[in-house]
Amino acid sequence: MKDQYVHGSSEKEQRRLALMNKLINQACLLALDPGAEELVLDVGCGTGEFTRAIARCLPEKSKVIAVERDPAQLATAVDRALAENEAELVDFRVGEAAFLPLKRSELGSFDLAHTRFLLEHVNNPLAVVETMFEAVRKGGRIVLADDDHDTLRLWPEPPGVMDAWRAYFETYRKKGNDPFVGRRLVQLLHQVGAEPQKNTMVFYGGCSGMREFQGIVHNLYEVLGGAAEDVIQAKLMSEKNYINALYALRDFSRRPDAALWYGINWAEGMKPKFS
Repeated sequence: MKDQYVHGSSEKEQRRLALMNKLINQACLLALDPGAEELVLDVGCGTGEFTRAIARCLPEKSKVIAVERDPAQLATAVDRALAENEAELVDFRVGEAAFLPLKRSELGSFDLAHTRFLLEHVNNPLAVVETMFEAVRKGGRIVLADDDHDTLRLWPEPPGVMDAWRAYFETYRKKGNDPFVGRRLVQLLHQVGAEPQKNTMVFYGGCSGMREFQGIVHNLYEVLGGAAEDVIQAKLMSEKNYINALYALRDFSRRPDAALWYGINWAEGMKPKFS
């Protein structure tokens, strides 16, 4: 089965990704803690905002290579880098995550290989992590950040929203993907021969009264809204119930006591220095 990004690459989806990047990039940077690396690989860079954020943290002589399979996403990444006068920060390349467009001389040379929100969208995440392992030098870092969709919690729970959420992540299974891959990150590192070093969760949530809260709920609304056609066509939930859940989520965002919790799973491994 061919790998599929379940959200697509429409202009609306590009706007959603831009909002999400604003909400989570700083927390992800703190977990990643880039600094001394001179050669960095970002796999599945999407629209490139986080790639450029990584690049801004590195020494001037550093080089960042970013790989993205979707030409529309990659075009957006290049356009945004140009608009921000940061075109020289990243070498954007089109290619598949499991068949990285790297020169032979680049293999085994990277100080850091990173991917975020990619493994949930591929049928064989182990193959992707294997290519990342091959790309880094001995002693280099491999960092994986991805979703375990079971971590979402809303309270007071709006009627039907969690049913809609479960129906949404079932569309991953129908495409041959794993909506819970986040819980497997350390295992994936171990399976390719990396030495697991650290794991954590990057918090992504908030409550009413926080400046970011409306954006966080809006992101969830857009994710569920974008999956409506797939959910309904697959008969995972009726159209009426799904639409009612979206209305309930909109009402939830206006509650003075609303709270949302979500965690992005994060794991780091090291390629053995001696092997």
